[in-house]
Amino acid sequence: MISSKLPDVGTTIFTVMSKLATDCNAINLAQGFPGFDCFPFLHDLVTKYISEGYNQYAPMSGVPIFKQRIAEKTKLVYGVDFNGESEVTVVSGATEALFAAVTAVVRPGDEVILLEPSYDSYAPAVVLNGGLPVYVSLNLPDFSVDWDKVKSAITDKTRLIMVNTPHNPCGYVWTQDDLNTLAELIQDREIYVVSDEVYEHITFDGRKHLPLFSHPLLKERTFACGSFGKTFHITGWKIGYCLAPEKLTIEFRKIHQFLTFSTATPLQYALADFMVEPSRYLHLNDFYQNKRDLFCQGLKNTPFEFTPSQGSFFQTVYYGHLSQESDYDLAIRMTKELGVASIPVSVFYHDKTDHKLLRFCFAKEDDVLEKALDLLQKPFF
Repeated sequence: MISSKLPDVGTTIFTVMSKLATDCNAINLAQGFPGFDCFPFLHDLVTKYISEGYNQYAPMSGVPIFKQRIAEKTKLVYGVDFNGESEVTVVSGATEALFAAVTAVVRPGDEVILLEPSYDSYAPAVVLNGGLPVYVSLNLPDFSVDWDKVKSAITDKTRLIMVNTPHNPCGYVWTQDDLNTLAELIQDREIYVVSDEVYEHITFDGRKHLPLFSHPLLKERTFACGSFGKTFHITGWKIGYCLAPEKLTIEFRKIHQFLTFSTATPLQYALADFMVEPSRYLHLNDFYQNKRDLFCQGLKNTPFEFTPSQGSFFQTVYYGHLSQESDYDLAIRMTKELGVASIPVSVFYHDKTDHKLLRFCFAKEDDVLEKALDLLQKPFF
């Protein structure tokens, strides 16, 4: 009998709800993947590089021209310099980047602060490396950071803080005050930061994404993890990257080379060509804001309460004024009886705290969103 290293972990809620949506022929607004394809030109580029024989291992840290394009994008969008060769690493999805970064710095007995609700891969990465998760709840109702709680949670054993902006599942976008406060808290301690920024180009209502590396002190302490899956609607390609100063990148790559070693070669070349035109990522927030606005406008005709998401492609809704049914049970029942699948937000808390919130993904075609909204407007509670 194997003694499980993750005895409390089962099948992820995303798999559970997506399967249930399929089984019930329901609209899947649960799992966070776009319901539309990438640009046709990107298809053509992949075909080109496969046909031209770019089908063997890529360099461990990534194809050089692709890493350079990532560095150029970072400079253009945020005004921050990274060396493409020594400070940019291409990985097989942001989840790998998060795991490699945690593994690089966390030792048995180290404490890692997780801000809840948090994405479900964070805590397992900490536990598998012998770390001890320390959970700090975000403020309701906006899910901003309670910095007094974070300060109280820091001890001499704190080694790492994991952050997520724009936030999944709740859409909060960090402010300059957030960056400044975090820097003040860790400046005199050997504490590192893993920053999940996969929704960096999806912010709304004029908000700007502020990467943690835009703060000089945080840049020296941070592994910034990004994803082209979210940016270019190619989640199935599993291509992400990590930006970090050279001293951190050296340790990061030691782990990466024994996780996946390298990432699909023709896909990297195709993306390098595709990124030559910055408009392909600079206007993504407009594209998704239209979808968020369409979805939120429709939600006004439902009994749910909500505040429009600040970023990401998720919208949370509150139903506590309607029912005390658990969010998990409600999500299951809505999928079966109403035909719309969502994610119960309690699964993002280690102790399954239930604030009566559901998360919907609005990264779908407009007609799909409109059909889902029609169903959500039907009497249900």
